[in-house]
Amino acid sequence: MEKLSINACPVCGCTHLKRVMTCTDFYASGEQFELYSCDDCSFTFTQGVPVEAEIGKYYETPDYISHTDTRKGAMNNIYHYVRSYMLGRKARLVAREAHRKTGRLLDIGTGTGYFADTMVRRGWKVEAIEKSPQAREFAKAHFNLDVKSEPALKEFAPDSFDVITLWHVMEHLEHLSEVWERLRELLTEKGVLIVAVPNCSSYDAKRYGEYWAAYDVPRHLWHFTPGTIQQLASRHGFIMAARHPMPFDAFYVSMLSEKHRGSSCSFLKGMYAGTLAWFNALGRKERSSSMIYVFRKKR
Repeated sequence: MEKLSINACPVCGCTHLKRVMTCTDFYASGEQFELYSCDDCSFTFTQGVPVEAEIGKYYETPDYISHTDTRKGAMNNIYHYVRSYMLGRKARLVAREAHRKTGRLLDIGTGTGYFADTMVRRGWKVEAIEKSPQAREFAKAHFNLDVKSEPALKEFAPDSFDVITLWHVMEHLEHLSEVWERLRELLTEKGVLIVAVPNCSSYDAKRYGEYWAAYDVPRHLWHFTPGTIQQLASRHGFIMAARHPMPFDAFYVSMLSEKHRGSSCSFLKGMYAGTLAWFNALGRKERSSSMIYVFRKKR
């Protein structure tokens, strides 16, 4: 199997890289992968992941909820409940940050299509992209969405979208720099790019270390902090206009992390840890388990 070897930091270009920990794929394979970080900017990434053409098998598990929409188990039922609340919150955030109630929106990594459907219902003209055939079929069957496969990203005309969203997708993308350049081309001059990613400088990331569920190797290649994603965005012609914490993520991530750690009563222990993480992020939102970042083009 061909694997990706990263020899230079994609954020700052530094070649001084060091191993920081070993993480396990708890979802699909049980394999272990090394996390490395940059000595200069501290950007962290998974080294030696299968290349894009071969990583598909690591998503082929009924427990991978963003592709299967499974309701198996208490934690996945909680995920569905929180998602229903978050869909409305995301839609309101898009309208507020874009300063418009409708427009042209591109949702990359749309999964089973819940967010794209929400925006269509609110009057937006939506294009959606998803790599998983199974998830695309679900979106078509349940929402009648014509979700495109990944090559479609290269087919849209420049200045096509007022808003581009990536909800927990950026961490999966192998060709990071190329994607950021393409996003800049596709946005209108006053358009907004909205990116949600896990935060590996969060309270729960520090608490769980190698068991932190949001490392999710090898599916998650990049592990961002508020500082490193801002630096990456600046390198590609964006400025950070706003950032918003996602406090509910800490509960789900903590419950999964307890399960990965083999804890008894992982649900209750995860709820307790999630509560601690939530309080920890109240005064310091940069320590939230996940963050939503809003970017605009530099002028």
